[in-house]
Amino acid sequence: MNKPHTGRSFSAARVDPRQTAHKLLRAEIERLPADERAVIERFIARRSVSRNMVREFEASLSFGERLSDRVAAVGGTWTFIIVFLVVLVAWMALNSYLLVGKSFDPYPYILLNLCLSCVAAIQAPIIMMSQNRASAADRMHAQHDYEVNVKSELEIMQVHEKLDEMRERDWAALVDAQNRQIELLQQLLERITGIGPSSAHESGEDPP
Repeated sequence: MNKPHTGRSFSAARVDPRQTAHKLLRAEIERLPADERAVIERFIARRSVSRNMVREFEASLSFGERLSDRVAAVGGTWTFIIVFLVVLVAWMALNSYLLVGKSFDPYPYILLNLCLSCVAAIQAPIIMMSQNRASAADRMHAQHDYEVNVKSELEIMQVHEKLDEMRERDWAALVDAQNRQIELLQQLLERITGIGPSSAHESGEDPP
C-alpha cells in the first residue's frame, strides 16, 4: 500500500535577503547605483542605515562655512534689523543735529551709503552660500530618507515572505497530520476486516 503524501515536501526554503532585494529593485545588485547597493549590502548584513545627518553635515563644514551660516542666521533676525535701524538713526542724528558744522558725514550721508553698499555686497554672497549649503543638506536628508525607505520596504517584504513560509509550514503540518490519521484509520479498518472473520471461524460460530 502506498503511503500518503506527507507535508515535508511543502516546507519552504529559507528566505534569502538578496532575493528579496532583487524582487523589490528588479535589477541585479551589482548593476545598481552605489547608494542603492550600499543600502542592499547593509540590509543583507543586517546593519542599520539610520544616521544622524545633521551631525554628519555639520562635521563636514569648514570654519568659513560655519561663519557664513552664522552671519546668515544673524542677518535674518529681528534683532539684527532693530540694531541696524538704531545705528542708522544714531548716525543721521549725530551728523545732522549733534555735530552741527563738525559732522564727519553730512547730508546726504555719502559715507553711510558707502558702508551700507559694502555691507550689502558682502552679505548677499554669504546668504547665497548659506542657502546653497541648506539645499545640499536637504538633498542629503532626502537621500537618507530614500535609503531608510528602501530598507524598510525590504524588511517588510522579508516579513511577508517569512509569514508565507510559516503559513506553508503550518499547512504542510496540517496535511501531514491528516494523512497520518487517514493511515491509522486504514490500518484500523484492515485489522477489523482481517480479524473479524478469522476470529469468528476459530470460535466455531457462524459469522453474522
